[in-house]
Amino acid sequence: MSLPPGDIVLDAQSFGRLQRFFQEASGIHLGANKHALVAGRLRKRLNHLGLRDFAAYCDLLLEDQDADERRQAVHLLTTHETYFFREAAHFRLLTERVLPTLAAPRIWSAACSTGEETYSLAMTLDDTLGDRKWTLVGSDISDEAVAHSRRGLYRMQRLDAMPPQYLKRYCLRGTGHYAGSLLIDPGLRRRVQFFTHNLLEEPGERSRFDAIFLRNVLIYFDGEQKRRILQRVLSRLEPGGWLFVGHSESLQGLDLPLQSAGKAVYRRTA
Repeated sequence: MSLPPGDIVLDAQSFGRLQRFFQEASGIHLGANKHALVAGRLRKRLNHLGLRDFAAYCDLLLEDQDADERRQAVHLLTTHETYFFREAAHFRLLTERVLPTLAAPRIWSAACSTGEETYSLAMTLDDTLGDRKWTLVGSDISDEAVAHSRRGLYRMQRLDAMPPQYLKRYCLRGTGHYAGSLLIDPGLRRRVQFFTHNLLEEPGERSRFDAIFLRNVLIYFDGEQKRRILQRVLSRLEPGGWLFVGHSESLQGLDLPLQSAGKAVYRRTA
């Protein structure tokens, strides 16, 4: 008989093993202040698997090398805090300053979580460029998040920042079993590609881009990891290309070929 989720205690030794696992898998260090968060996110998983303690779960992750469970754990421990048109000033700058200068924009939405940012970009591109060609890809470390993005099915929540005309034009409201949900228009979904990618590794996507959105993810890495990630990302950005980071993120002291072009916006120097 499995224990109720709230009765399974995350002991210090198991937390240390989970810290090492997640650091190796994602490059992100879970500090001691994340103990309760880790326990809360994984307890139901232990109950689902019929495991009585976190030590057994660590054995499953670290010794048996269960690839499916490792992917599930990474997904559960990764923060997926996002919503449509987050930090809206970036989309205005994209529309007013970036897109008018490009014949066929190529954009990468890196660390796109469950796809809200990527589809916000797709709506912006389609509305602004009309019949002009554009390319948009999104990536995330979590296979589950990427699968969610490809489905394009979302709860009708946190839509305040989405322009009403976009909600009407690009989103289908669910009925019956899907009441309270929206589905991104299939025609728009077909124009976006998603792939799984760890930012600490060389991207399999070999294209070069005119703009890269790398927002609200660098805060989870230390200075050296941040520099390595940005070096890899910038290797895919055209000279003069635009890099968008989160409003709370700073690139000071990293000695990178970037010039400030606005709040949390940079351009790659030649």
